[in-house]
Amino acid sequence: MNTDALPDHNHFAFLTSFILPPKNLFAVSISASDGESELTLMAADDDVFVETRIPEQKAVGVGVFPAVVSPSPTADLDQTSFAAAVSSQKPRLEALLRSSGALLLRGFPLRSAADFDRAVAAFRYDELPYVGGAAPRTNVVGRVFTANESPPDQKIPFHHEMAQVPEFPSKLFFFCEVEPGSGGETPIVLSHLVYDRMRARFPEFVDRLEEQGLIYTRVLGEGDDPSSPIGRGWQSTFLTKDRSVAEERAAKLGVKLEWLEDGVKTITGPIPAIRLDHTRGRKIWFNSMVAAYTGWEDARNDPVKAVTFGDGTPLPADIIYECLNILEEESVAIGWKKGDILLVDNLATLHARRPFDPPRRILASLCK
Repeated sequence: MNTDALPDHNHFAFLTSFILPPKNLFAVSISASDGESELTLMAADDDVFVETRIPEQKAVGVGVFPAVVSPSPTADLDQTSFAAAVSSQKPRLEALLRSSGALLLRGFPLRSAADFDRAVAAFRYDELPYVGGAAPRTNVVGRVFTANESPPDQKIPFHHEMAQVPEFPSKLFFFCEVEPGSGGETPIVLSHLVYDRMRARFPEFVDRLEEQGLIYTRVLGEGDDPSSPIGRGWQSTFLTKDRSVAEERAAKLGVKLEWLEDGVKTITGPIPAIRLDHTRGRKIWFNSMVAAYTGWEDARNDPVKAVTFGDGTPLPADIIYECLNILEEESVAIGWKKGDILLVDNLATLHARRPFDPPRRILASLCK
């Protein structure tokens, strides 16, 4: 057969469908957070996920960032069969995630938080309780929460999720339930590119970060403050209303607490600012330095004091803002479409949020 006449995989699948033997079926059971399970029959060689190119992707090395998959033209999916396909083709999806650092699933029949919860469950990752994070969030269903609920006119700077505490998620899921009126992208950037550029531009600064790490300081109020991007009160931060329990949970995270009249000051670190991505064998810019210095500001917090070198001395503002420029230059911002799932490797990729015009509803799930 002249394979030059077959320009793409879909043509090949179309032709071979007439000559291959019947497909073997297998059963996949998907359990959602509500405890219910459904059994779905799927073909063992179904190619549900097709790699797609979109204008916003960046060429990185021999690949693209982020990887994007959409349904194959022959796929006939509903919410249950999509989850079954994720479960059966998880190794392939994970390979794309490893090679790219982020994976966008677009065009699949997902509409609700329950659909998203079922999709996350299909990956079979352990959930990471959101203890110690700064963003105000609300549990929606199962392992699904709202993304940062700060006001829409506020920008959330680039960060690795929960890089300011010792226990952080390895993977993040984002889901678009309601598209923004305008804006509201979740820009992403490969962390090793930021490290490489900062190392080349400011070698002494990076040496000091590697030697000393960073200290993060944040004041938590009594109860959540929805007007602030870091407005999570101490009760929801530590998932308790008991101060002694909060102290125990803070200690497990390596966080010191200083109780105030109307809240508590949290001090974390010194904690590494540069880490090694063992999966890929490269150093990463794993910190919330720019996010804290440019974004941890409200009635209780001064961003300049929110993050310091590990010895407590201030960070140089000019280098912080040059790092911010590098982050923006290396970033990719893809406009959300309803039903999108963005899977982010938190050890490879930083993320942010741009201001937006409502409505916008992005949901999230954190995994170990």
